[in-house]
Amino acid sequence: MSTVEATSIEPLASEPEANKLFRMVMKHKGSDLHLKVGLAPAMRLAGVLRVMQTPPLTANDMERLMFPLLTARQKQILEETGGIDFAHIIFDGKLETRFRVNLFRQRGRLSLVARRVSTSIPNFEGLGLPPIMAEITQYDQGIILLAGVTGSGKSTTIASMLQFINENERMHIVTIEDPIEFTFTDDKSIINQREVGIDVVDWDTALKHAVRQDPDIILVGEMRDRHTFAAAMHAAETGHLVFGTIHASSAPSTIGRILDLFPRDMHGALRQSMEFNLKTVIAQKLLPTTKEWATNTGQTRVPTVEIMRTNPTVRKLIMNEEDNKLGDAIRIGKEEGMLDFTESLRQLVVAEKIERSTAYEVAPSPEALKMALKGITINQPGIL
Repeated sequence: MSTVEATSIEPLASEPEANKLFRMVMKHKGSDLHLKVGLAPAMRLAGVLRVMQTPPLTANDMERLMFPLLTARQKQILEETGGIDFAHIIFDGKLETRFRVNLFRQRGRLSLVARRVSTSIPNFEGLGLPPIMAEITQYDQGIILLAGVTGSGKSTTIASMLQFINENERMHIVTIEDPIEFTFTDDKSIINQREVGIDVVDWDTALKHAVRQDPDIILVGEMRDRHTFAAAMHAAETGHLVFGTIHASSAPSTIGRILDLFPRDMHGALRQSMEFNLKTVIAQKLLPTTKEWATNTGQTRVPTVEIMRTNPTVRKLIMNEEDNKLGDAIRIGKEEGMLDFTESLRQLVVAEKIERSTAYEVAPSPEALKMALKGITINQPGIL
């Protein structure tokens, strides 16, 4: 693991001591801070973990640094559950930098991972997302899901979609988050943001309240269990547009991931509900950009995306339990703004945003990508 020089940065007199480490991440434009007993602090720079040139942290160091960041209730949650999520904010005059923090115990000792979240919300072009994203925000009701692993940029993409609505539509948007990552400024829309554990006691209560708050749009954060997804589905069925995230590797596999949240005897009814209410699944992965692209734009990572919109073909496949054919439906749905990972990777390589080697590493089928880069289109079998 490479190292990074720990230049002297002192927290302000009124700040907790831990802010010195958070400010180091800000100074070097890192994305994450990692703290663990027995190791020197580390940060992720351009996707690579780099250790600071400081002494290893002791158990006493971690408690001294971390406990001042927590409220009494958060300390109680940490002790009872072994982990706590919260937002930590660094102020510089009128500007603020937010970190999404997970503090947890491992082998009886405290560890921390904190993700730096930009307070400015980039637009679709700035994120490298396709123009169809604007159209996807225009549904009146239903569910829009962002799929991907942790750190794939799902929250940023949803924030950009909500900000687009905020700038262009007169809506009431309610967000339920744990913790709040991006703060919005009301533009044409009114946006109320609720943080679980601070503004409301739990997810169930927040979702029950949300549908009574005259919302047009509800962000429910992560679909982490059957109760959250069922509540989101109910909100969609009652005429709201719902945004959420889910851990899935691709757009087609998202269907199976949702089904896994529920017992087998509920799958038929769930498929029927998804047929009518699921509008779009956007899966994404963040990839390192080429050195030239990073130098010219300052963008060190770029998303490759897969977009599945529930047209009649997709709805029929979901209802008929033919999820294995959803990939084919995406590939033939280009006219409706659908996009698969192979085509997305091809576009990124052609635009010289990513290296070919990077694209081949993450391609669902390296052979299909190789053919696509040569301009060869694979004939798709009939899926109806």
